[in-house]
Amino acid sequence: MSRTPADRSTAGRYRTQHEQGRFGQPGIQKVGVLGGGQLGKMLALDAARMGVNLSVLDPAQPACPAAVAAPQVVGSFQDPAAIRRFAAGLDILTVEIEHIDAEALEEVASHLTVEPEPATLRIIQDKLKQKEHFTAHDIAVAPFVGIASEADAQAAAARFGYPFMLKACRMAYDGRGNAAVNRPEDLSEAVTSLGGYGAGLYAEQWVPFDKELAVMVVRSRSGRVRAFPVVQTLHRDSILWVTEAPANVPPTQLAQAEDLAARTVSCLQGAGVFGVEMFALPDKGLMVNEVAPRPHNSGHYTIEACASSQFEQHLRAVLDWPLASTDLVVGASIMLNILGSGEGEEGLAAAHDLISRAYQTPGASVHWAPEAAAAGIARAEQGGAAPLSSPAAAGFSRSGAQPQVGIIMGSDSDFATMRAAAEALQEFDVACEVTVVSAHRTPLRLVEYGKSAHKRGIKVIIAGAGGAAHLPGMVAALTPLPVIGVPVTPPGAHLDGLDALLSIVQMPRGVPVATVAIGNAANAGLLAARILAAHDTSLLLRMQLYQEDMEKAVLQKAEKVEAAWRDSTAS
Repeated sequence: MSRTPADRSTAGRYRTQHEQGRFGQPGIQKVGVLGGGQLGKMLALDAARMGVNLSVLDPAQPACPAAVAAPQVVGSFQDPAAIRRFAAGLDILTVEIEHIDAEALEEVASHLTVEPEPATLRIIQDKLKQKEHFTAHDIAVAPFVGIASEADAQAAAARFGYPFMLKACRMAYDGRGNAAVNRPEDLSEAVTSLGGYGAGLYAEQWVPFDKELAVMVVRSRSGRVRAFPVVQTLHRDSILWVTEAPANVPPTQLAQAEDLAARTVSCLQGAGVFGVEMFALPDKGLMVNEVAPRPHNSGHYTIEACASSQFEQHLRAVLDWPLASTDLVVGASIMLNILGSGEGEEGLAAAHDLISRAYQTPGASVHWAPEAAAAGIARAEQGGAAPLSSPAAAGFSRSGAQPQVGIIMGSDSDFATMRAAAEALQEFDVACEVTVVSAHRTPLRLVEYGKSAHKRGIKVIIAGAGGAAHLPGMVAALTPLPVIGVPVTPPGAHLDGLDALLSIVQMPRGVPVATVAIGNAANAGLLAARILAAHDTSLLLRMQLYQEDMEKAVLQKAEKVEAAWRDSTAS
């Protein structure tokens, strides 16, 4: 099938009469996917269910993850010759990764449908071009500037102040290609870590966001558009960790996020699913961070939680079939992305242990990602937490900032309580790391953590534990840092956390541990922020403003109560 530029409109509405004749008939059109990783696998699984004739191009041998459900052609999606050979005989070519050879796609687009269009992939591949493109279309993004020399970098520092972000233009994903420049002496190391000025860099102003949101938008070849619910995403080391659907933001902001996502996708060409990531700002405004022109990790929840998955919708869109419903079919959904660093049989055993526990959890579903499993899927306490030498151990930091607070807990079940400490710190833009360290089951890990925390830049440790609650005291005996203990009520506890509280406060002389009320991890986060504020004027000022806001809130409530009382007595 040939297609000329005249066949296309700006919205990507191009469909020949021949294509319309094939509409909705599975198995006739041959769909090829560049990339056969976890996203390719999930596309292949839905394609098999839908009767879609799909194959993948991927260099992995002996087989890529997608090969469990679709034929694999071995070859690189960055090799023009391999792409040309793969495209021969296909009707439609799409991608599960944007880091492909765009020139080869432009060449094969003369005789088959390529979705999204090569022009869009070119824009997305270069993050500086992506920012420039969105700015030209009045899409709000963080202030940025290209960096080609030290003079440019110094000018960016003068313009944005510290901290600011230094980023690679190309091949930047999952935390790679980003470096936080917190002070002038960090600049040289940041440039070197990103490959030098010749590699293509840009600087971006630091964004003090409240939350990170994402919207999966699907557009068909004939221009039909639908959006999945707005979700909130949490990251560890700039890698997606948790997706919460729907996002816990006001209805007006949900509507604004959907509108911003739709406007962002409207300035890109082609069909398929687009993952639009954005920042929710303190003033309730929104700002686009970046866009993925394909299914995205933040949309995995759609497999069980929505009437259709992002993968089914992507196939419907590129085939130009009717789009399915994107509505939630559950009250709420949480997706947890588990990554670890175990290797070999040990890593595999840890992964299966974690999966086994997930299968025992009502309502939980498991999706096995082989490429992640090869490195081990172990982070929870019984699954073997990642070694501290691994970047995966440092977790809840924002935009690559150096964590100042370490949040540790005795079990992954404690996280439901301890996350409030991290959220409190986020209110003050204090970066933290979150991990599991068991005083009883991983004593060597506890020793390593306690003795290394201050060397890694940690200034305060928050330790949560239930039952005997030895973790706060044990880590306090190992570290010179201040330690705040959080008494946690473990599942099935009979003493309501009182035993944990008493264990924490009864430390011997010489091993001080502060503590808070049972389960009040939020206060632990606030106390850690106050400790840091003793030596940080900016943080101290923010804490004072926080207290003033609390006072105003109480006074407003008092006025409402007094007014209600006056009205009741007057009547």
